[in-house]
Amino acid sequence: MVVVMAPGATEEDVARVVARVEEVGGEAFVSAGVVRTIIGLVGDIDSFHGLNLRALPGVADVHRISDPYKLVSRQHHPERSTVWVGTDRPVPIGPDTFTFIAGPCAVETLDQTLEAARMAQAAGATLIRGGAYKPRTSPYAFQGLGVAGLEILVEARRQTGLPVVTEVVDARDVEVVAEHADMLQVGTRNMANFGLLQAVGRAGKPVLLKRGMTATIEEWLMAAEYIAQRGNLDVVLCERGIRTFEPATRNTLDISAVPVVQATSHLPVIIDPSHAAGRKDLIVPLSRAGIAVGADGVIVDVHPHPETALVDGAQALVDSDLRALAQAVRQLPGMVGRVDASQWPVPAR
Repeated sequence: MVVVMAPGATEEDVARVVARVEEVGGEAFVSAGVVRTIIGLVGDIDSFHGLNLRALPGVADVHRISDPYKLVSRQHHPERSTVWVGTDRPVPIGPDTFTFIAGPCAVETLDQTLEAARMAQAAGATLIRGGAYKPRTSPYAFQGLGVAGLEILVEARRQTGLPVVTEVVDARDVEVVAEHADMLQVGTRNMANFGLLQAVGRAGKPVLLKRGMTATIEEWLMAAEYIAQRGNLDVVLCERGIRTFEPATRNTLDISAVPVVQATSHLPVIIDPSHAAGRKDLIVPLSRAGIAVGADGVIVDVHPHPETALVDGAQALVDSDLRALAQAVRQLPGMVGRVDASQWPVPAR
């Protein structure tokens, strides 16, 4: 069951609902969004019905949700959500805009990151991505610079003005990553790391949740529910390719997942063609397909010198490929009713 609070509900109104639920042995998980607060209830449904929660001050509605992912479902939240990233120049990711995210897969040096960030900005990106912590298949591969990498990303944000998206791989690092980044990324290998999901849900920053390479859509949405249940509805889902029998690409970009998820969940959905394909020649065509099918954004790898990249150089865009992507991102979203994220008005605070 889900309690939807009215836009003007006070903290006292929310606390009153929580107290009433706990009186009958239930649990209440509060998720505060930009416009309104939602409270997910766990416990005996029949006992909740006897509370007459609709009559409490500040309560707009009460829904019994059949979907297992109650907070991220469209059953109680029919309008799709917009997630805002950053503070000085917040960037929207949602149904009205198209958001272009780009940067180096891994932070290697200050010069490399700054050059990649400027390349991304020149191409029209409104958010910088960069990995300070890198979960790798091999324990001998480059694992990232850690806190030093986070500090480099902060400098890139200072020089470009673009908010930073970076991955966190361990629940113990959530606090330090949240201190430096504007958006926390949970990668494909950690989609089912429930302790990490709960930690980022409590961190107070937007979360980019990538789909596990063998995860069903329901499992992906249940992972998002872990984050939402800890009070954070600012979650963006990222389709980054699933593992199939086809070896021509690193993974198979499940383009159908975008409209399927959007019909089921109110959360924004973007695509990652870089990690899906593993080949830079496929990134522009896959990005075009993502725009056509209704993705809310795209996240890609950019590197000034792909031939020397420590991580995923084969999929990093540069020069003509980046220009082609910039043209697609500039021209195609308008054809499907989207506005460049940088042009969307920031809501009043």
